Amino acid sequence: SGEPEAQVRFYTWEEIQKHNLRTDKWLVIERKVYNVTKWANRHPGGQRVISHCAGEDATDAFQAFHINPTLVQKFLKPLLIGELAPGEPSHDRDKNSQLVEDFRTLRKTAEDMNLFRASPLFFSLYLGHIIVMEVLAWLMLSYFGTGWITTLILACILTTSQAQAGWLQHDFGHLSVFKKSSWNHIVHKFVIGHLKGASANWWNHRHFQHHAKPNIFKKDPDVNMLHVFVLGDTQPVEYGKKKLKYLPYNHQHEYFFLSEMLLSSLIPCSHTLPDPSRFMRFFPTFVSVGPFLCKKKRHQAFLESHWFVWVTQMNHIPMEIDSEKHRDWLSSQLAATCNIEQSLFNDWFTGHLNFQIEHHLFPTMPRHNFWKVKPLVKSLCAKYGVQYEEKPLGKAFVDIVG
Repeated sequence: SGEPEAQVRFYTWEEIQKHNLRTDKWLVIERKVYNVTKWANRHPGGQRVISHCAGEDATDAFQAFHINPTLVQKFLKPLLIGELAPGEPSHDRDKNSQLVEDFRTLRKTAEDMNLFRASPLFFSLYLGHIIVMEVLAWLMLSYFGTGWITTLILACILTTSQAQAGWLQHDFGHLSVFKKSSWNHIVHKFVIGHLKGASANWWNHRHFQHHAKPNIFKKDPDVNMLHVFVLGDTQPVEYGKKKLKYLPYNHQHEYFFLSEMLLSSLIPCSHTLPDPSRFMRFFPTFVSVGPFLCKKKRHQAFLESHWFVWVTQMNHIPMEIDSEKHRDWLSSQLAATCNIEQSLFNDWFTGHLNFQIEHHLFPTMPRHNFWKVKPLVKSLCAKYGVQYEEKPLGKAFVDIVG
């Protein structure tokens, strides 16, 4: 057209790191600088998760969360404001550039090995065994009634089906089953909404923040529970002695388990629960086994909640919980995450969350492929001295109490 070509603007890391405010957010992806200040509120994953990367190199997070980066690039294009200056390193805050590049090479190797391709048979059978348990509960209830023996058996069956449905919704929520994001979102809404009775949007909003910044105060919602208790080695003492917030947190280890047991024993029937999120966890049982008496229905919720909490926390609570240290993607995930030894039972019981390290490094990878990428991850960690922690299931539970 004869029009002069737009001149590329170059930025230094010093300038980029200043734009990490709520009203001013820049980030870097593959050396390109984007102003996401206005786009953040429209971000499908929520504005907080993208804000947590403001002022940083977000390349690895971007690749980790999007199953079709090429498609997402069309949304990024209007946000492009420039590039890193030629003399600037590709990674901020003196990160080990060779480690970062080697991890990206590992990811490319996993892609070449088709480890991001899901097995339709695996997930079909997995969904099938959940539906079989739900139907079995219906049939037992209609045939045997609501006696105590039937109630206890049904509680075990429904606990199992609901726990496994929880792991399955996790797969769809992470876009690790279908090639198209929209298909994953549709099935995710079905599994978490109709089988679990929870909100897909609520789950996405919280869970992706956790994956972006695991065990980081003020960024990971899973460790921000200041009204109840404080996590980590330093915060409980600091909050307790300085009398910050509401409770003597430096003594929480003496009263926490007792208070939780008392609270759980006082939980009423689902229709009178004060917390809507707790009602949602009761809802599938309420509609699928309506003839149950309300007090008996608590057995399933009690068992399932323990299954869910012990499994989901065993990989993170015993690990480092601290403020932001701006590590590279591999180091930040390994500092906050550990694995549980592999076995057929552990794989099924935890929904493959025993491979939590591999899951955190590659959240969109189908879980049945974690064992294949594990040796590559361990080799890379050994090369750079990054601790790769793995333990038996029993020790993981003991470490939570510790």
